[in-house]
Amino acid sequence: MTATYNANGENGDAGSTEGELNAWKHRAPYRVHDKAENFKARYEGSCHCGKVRYELSREKPLDAKYCHCTTCQKIHGAPFQWAAIFHKDDINFTHGHHDLGWYESSEKTCVHKLPCKVSCAYCRTPIMDEGRNMILLFPTLIDFKTPEDRKNFEVSCHMFYPRRILDIPDGKPKWSGINNDSDLIEDSPQEAVNELKRKRQEEGDKNDDKKS
Repeated sequence: MTATYNANGENGDAGSTEGELNAWKHRAPYRVHDKAENFKARYEGSCHCGKVRYELSREKPLDAKYCHCTTCQKIHGAPFQWAAIFHKDDINFTHGHHDLGWYESSEKTCVHKLPCKVSCAYCRTPIMDEGRNMILLFPTLIDFKTPEDRKNFEVSCHMFYPRRILDIPDGKPKWSGINNDSDLIEDSPQEAVNELKRKRQEEGDKNDDKKS
């Protein structure tokens, strides 16, 4: 008996690239018809079953972080999420454009509504979080050829650290929420704490000048 699955949720026909519901297939980061002849692949990644495969052109992500929020814990079934930020043009899907599924967590719908979570519709491996301008890829899907490649994805900080399942005393900055928009806590490097205080003091002084 052949297994069946619902690709693309409620937003797009699995075998079609026509119509408004399939418009996403013609835009980054998907671009079904883009042969990417000028795309220089630096890394390759795939889901567990191999139906979805992609390439990355950028040597290092714009940033990489560990997120300890409860949403990431539940969706990944793991203590935290390891995410690397890329531009949408940095990725090229070589297989599986029609084998993607969506999940929009705020409304809990399976439509391609940004921001949304993208996964393989067959094996359910999380592929990435797609934002309005960027994508957050999960480096555990990437086939790193060398230790140097792996080091390129070293994280810069932890987010939502108070919600952690386990302690990670790695000396990285640890934010109470979103990095730069919350407080540094626990064993965050003192120089990072001091820099944050300096920046916030400068911002406070500027606001005071505007009011006076």
